[in-house]
Amino acid sequence: MKQFFLAFFLFTSCLSFAQSEDQNSFYLAETYYRQGEYEKATQIFEKLYQKSSFNTTYLTRLISCYQETDKFSTAENLLKNRIKKNTTHNYLYVLLGYNYQRQQLKELAQVNYDKAINSLEEFANYGGIIGRLFKDYNLLDYAILAYEKAMQKNPNVNYNFQIAQIYGEKGEYQKMFESYINLLDKNDSYLDLVQRYASRYITDDAENETNIVFRKTLLRKAASNPKNEWNILLSWLFAQQKDYNKAFIQEKALYQRNNGDLAEIFNLGKIAFDNADYGAASQCFQFVNENAFLEEEKIDANVYIAKIAVATKSSETENLFQQLFTEFGKNQQTIDLQVTYADYLTFSKNEPLQATKVLEEALTYANSKFEKGNIKLKLGDVLVFRGKFNKALIYFSQIQTQLKGSELAQEARFKVAQTSYFKGDFTWAKAQLKVLKSSTTQLIANDAVDLFLRITDNEPVDSIPSGLKQLAQAELLSYQNKNKEGLEVIENLFASKDLFANGLVPGEVIYDDALFLQAKLRIKEGQYLESISSLEKIIAADNQGFLVDDIYFLMAETYNYQLNDVEKAKEFYQKIIFDHPSSIYLVEARKKFRKLRGDNL
Repeated sequence: MKQFFLAFFLFTSCLSFAQSEDQNSFYLAETYYRQGEYEKATQIFEKLYQKSSFNTTYLTRLISCYQETDKFSTAENLLKNRIKKNTTHNYLYVLLGYNYQRQQLKELAQVNYDKAINSLEEFANYGGIIGRLFKDYNLLDYAILAYEKAMQKNPNVNYNFQIAQIYGEKGEYQKMFESYINLLDKNDSYLDLVQRYASRYITDDAENETNIVFRKTLLRKAASNPKNEWNILLSWLFAQQKDYNKAFIQEKALYQRNNGDLAEIFNLGKIAFDNADYGAASQCFQFVNENAFLEEEKIDANVYIAKIAVATKSSETENLFQQLFTEFGKNQQTIDLQVTYADYLTFSKNEPLQATKVLEEALTYANSKFEKGNIKLKLGDVLVFRGKFNKALIYFSQIQTQLKGSELAQEARFKVAQTSYFKGDFTWAKAQLKVLKSSTTQLIANDAVDLFLRITDNEPVDSIPSGLKQLAQAELLSYQNKNKEGLEVIENLFASKDLFANGLVPGEVIYDDALFLQAKLRIKEGQYLESISSLEKIIAADNQGFLVDDIYFLMAETYNYQLNDVEKAKEFYQKIIFDHPSSIYLVEARKKFRKLRGDNL
């Protein structure tokens, strides 16, 4: 028995060693092949193929090496001998055909390609490998033929995914989407996969060619064969395009068909709210409120309904809050509503002391550290509004300590940086912002980068005043809704001979930032023409600056919505479309330009 185990051990050890040696040889040959050293690669692949003639990888690489070194006859003889020995290995006709194609013998190539395709009548199980070989040789039409014939002969296999990818490579988007949808039609579990691959071609522009093709393909399928998946994909497409009303129609149809979950409609409402589409967001949350069975769902929806009232400056906002507190009470379930009310009291009604009382009461209802953290974050905001910086920093720091690594802690760190900036402590603000530039939350990271650049671009050099303290003071006054006082600080900054020899003029580092803040403050004060004047000065001084697309968009929006000057609005939307194609405002500018031009969207 011992001798048996010894013999078995020696056999398996030798086998493992041989396999390891073959692997090392393959890696070396592959390295030579990728480096274009085909003669060296040929020698190794020949040895590997002699030991393992059944290995398709060794064979295809060896044939390729022969072709790269113009040994077409050697490759042809090898393949013909293999076909004689293994008549069922019909995929070899693809290799042989390609060998002829490399020699410009197109008729012989086609004969062998056709043999490979026709062989699937009898041996459909080779459809996968034949299709893949055709694809590898960029013979895409033959690859599609192979996959389709294999599915025709064997209904149990599904190559629609491979076919869709090939149509994508060919730029035949309608056929690509039809193949993805056929894949999903056979198996609902492919929904995420189809969405992921479709997203490679879909943009946020509803007029993009692939968006239109995808939408039409889905609508045709939905008309001929109604199914939840088509509505889900249509809703997803419309959300990508920021057509939230259309997405809501799809989600509502899904809810009514399935009498199911309101979560998707609620999530769509949040997305619409975050993108300032308050009309669509209101529809979503009103629907949730009307159809929810759980009080918790109703409260969550009403929090956003209240936020929409605040954002749209509804005259009924105060009454709405009081009605909601009467209906749902002040308790642990309504903490988010209480925090939203405190924000409204502070930043819309200028009643920060009352807001502080609301938040301190809300703290008594909080059970979890995250609920307490959320309340403390808003308390810190209110204290900054009141100018109580040190107390605000205590709250922000507590959140960072108690909720390490959380998104709330990152937001608190940004608040520390922002508050330090308002105080004029630029060194500490930069230290916090450096950490946040790699934040996992994109919005926080972007805000951190913006503030970091504003400080580093404008901070004093060698203790020589630069105007950054005055800019930070004006931003604080804007934060506190003291817009007139903020404008006075900016105007004094422009006139300051103590800081600048000739006052703040073009060429000074802080010039653009001061004018941009002045423009935003003037808009808040209803001084729209004066705001345009500030923005025009930035363009005149530096029409290549990084603020240019922000400026054009703000000018277009001001002309469009405040000054009702359609032609001027179109002019500045058009500047973004043609002069700044990589701008984050491109899609929105294009959509609004088309609407003003009268296009039927």
